[in-house]
Amino acid sequence: MIRAFFNSSITGIGILWIFVAILMSCQAKHENPSQVAPTSPEKDKITSAADEPMNNTAKKNILFFGNSLTAGYGLDEQEAFPALIQRRIDSLGLQYNVINAGLSGETSSGGDNRIDWVLNQTPDIFVLELGANDMLRGLDLKETEKHLSSILQKVKAKNPQARLIVAGMMAPPNMGKEYTGKFAALYPALAKKYDAQLIPFFLEGVASKPELNLPDGNHPNEEGQKIVMENVWKILGPLLQ
Repeated sequence: MIRAFFNSSITGIGILWIFVAILMSCQAKHENPSQVAPTSPEKDKITSAADEPMNNTAKKNILFFGNSLTAGYGLDEQEAFPALIQRRIDSLGLQYNVINAGLSGETSSGGDNRIDWVLNQTPDIFVLELGANDMLRGLDLKETEKHLSSILQKVKAKNPQARLIVAGMMAPPNMGKEYTGKFAALYPALAKKYDAQLIPFFLEGVASKPELNLPDGNHPNEEGQKIVMENVWKILGPLLQ
């Protein structure tokens, strides 16, 4: 009986060792050195290099700062002229990001109060479109000039290399000859003083044309926005090339 137990135990141990040997052989086959990921510091170098973006070129910012005319009042945001500018920029493969900082009802005074917060996004190109609401309210143009000047000064303080564009506006005849003349002259004077590019008349080809404006007669519709975009692009485009 003892001999039988001893023989059976040897047989069982032999089988066990054979089973272990088979497992080790299979593991060795799967752990081919050429397929095992490195565990040395070189692994971290490989991983970090692979994770780095292929193109680190940062886009520059074009900041449109204005009132409802910039915001695209009454339209979907993608129909407003800043969005149309962005689409053209993208189609040309230019590395610029358009920021629409238009606010309906904004006056030059309101813009002067708001600009510090907006400048959290540093502009490389700054387009100023304000003053129309001052004109419609018959505000003192000296105050309008003071606030628009302050806005441009703050932009240059934030980024001395920023390129400036001033969007010119015109007052309707019913505001009186003296007022309309001074209002129209305000924008070229600002552009000259701050070495800015001037859009002679922001609403050229759109103002006073019912078919290109919303029913209120003051805000460009979808087709009118396309014309405004071209007015802006004539001045903006050359700065991007």
